[in-house]
Amino acid sequence: MSTSNPFFKQVYAVVGQIPFGKVASYGQIARVLGSPRGARMVGWAMRHCPDNLPWQRVVMADGSITGGEFASLRRDFLLSEGVEFLPDGRVDMAACQWLRDNSATNS
Repeated sequence: MSTSNPFFKQVYAVVGQIPFGKVASYGQIARVLGSPRGARMVGWAMRHCPDNLPWQRVVMADGSITGGEFASLRRDFLLSEGVEFLPDGRVDMAACQWLRDNSATNS
């Protein structure tokens, strides 16, 4: 499904651009793609993403890490990239987000 779905391909193109040490939220990616209410669809796409994508760099809007059994692995990858975390365990979005909400709508 991921190889034939045009929206998924667009998601993967955006995720592939997230720089080392930065993160983007599902909602930010959806807004960049012109689907401001499409965060869940971005999440679905990420569940089927190709292995070569930096999947660990996509987090919830509040910096929470998703991924079920892979959440701790995702956190380890982000820590190794120098991503900053808040005391409660969430990514420090103010310090590490790649897209700013105002620039995401202008991209």
